[in-house]
Amino acid sequence: MEFNKKIKRNTTIALALTALVMPIGITSSVAAAKPKPLINTEYVEFEKVKPGSGKGLHLGYISLGDAVPFVKLVSDSIKKQAKIAGVKLEFCDSKIDDAKALECAQAFKVKGVQGYLNFNLGAAAGPAIYAAGPQVPVIAIDINQTPKQTSFMGANNNRAGVITGVGLGNLIKKKFDCKYDAILALESPGVGAVNEARIGGVKQGFASVCGAIDLKKLYTIDSSFIEQAQASTKDALTALPNAKTVLVFAMNDDSVLGAFKAAEQLGRDKDMYGAGQGADPTSWCQIMNNPNWAGDTAYFPEHYGEIGIPYLIKAVKKIQIPTLLAINHVWIDKTNIGKYYPKSADC
Repeated sequence: MEFNKKIKRNTTIALALTALVMPIGITSSVAAAKPKPLINTEYVEFEKVKPGSGKGLHLGYISLGDAVPFVKLVSDSIKKQAKIAGVKLEFCDSKIDDAKALECAQAFKVKGVQGYLNFNLGAAAGPAIYAAGPQVPVIAIDINQTPKQTSFMGANNNRAGVITGVGLGNLIKKKFDCKYDAILALESPGVGAVNEARIGGVKQGFASVCGAIDLKKLYTIDSSFIEQAQASTKDALTALPNAKTVLVFAMNDDSVLGAFKAAEQLGRDKDMYGAGQGADPTSWCQIMNNPNWAGDTAYFPEHYGEIGIPYLIKAVKKIQIPTLLAINHVWIDKTNIGKYYPKSADC
């Protein structure tokens, strides 16, 4: 039976994209502030906010969903830096639901928020969410929200993908001289250009080590989180019973974790090889103890607030900020994880 190269599953995320309501018309008393952007650099450094630098400001933050470990680290960092800055922070958890994110923006408008950070999953919903909220500086986190956003902060998606692909490529070259039976590209189409940049970067990085990818062995799977990745990968592995070297190209650690869970469930964990993106605590023990997990591209979610809050304060005060506030990504594997995350030694 020929394997269908595009496995699609209905998820609550996809349903949420169709659940958007029309924004209500509420007149905002807060004037929009669109400072002229500076020239972008490859990345910006983390900077702990100056105590009291945001005193008197009313800011907001839309979380993608604090049930996701990576996102919870981002949220905690933002809350910590907001408290140090002395700002009043409106926190709203969208719970991976675009309609809820839109409600968050509407609430910010009613409450007179002067600027906010938006970490929402659905890129397509971004314009509606922006229109529903106050017309103030908005910094998107990891996923572009709208052309009208003041800045994008978080992953340098293509660069992060390239680093991941090179790391995995080095492992496969060392073990198999770049020979493999299948590649499962665990993608998240709902995040739009981010998906193309990040997965595209993985392909680019891997090809730089192992040469052009054999497209006959490349299978694309819709996947965002652990449960979906596990189910989709199980289907794919079942349809590829003779594949003994299966590579995983993934958007994030959740996807890789789900894929490895599926392989383990089928007794094929020794057939699977992958590398993650994020390097949050869920990946540490895999990096330390699983020889088939090449490593991770670090995103440092526990420091996101050290970019988001100080730069949002500047934007609200009409100080110029870059339109791109990218993380300085680092490749982490068993040899250097202790330098960045000493607690990984507990694995």
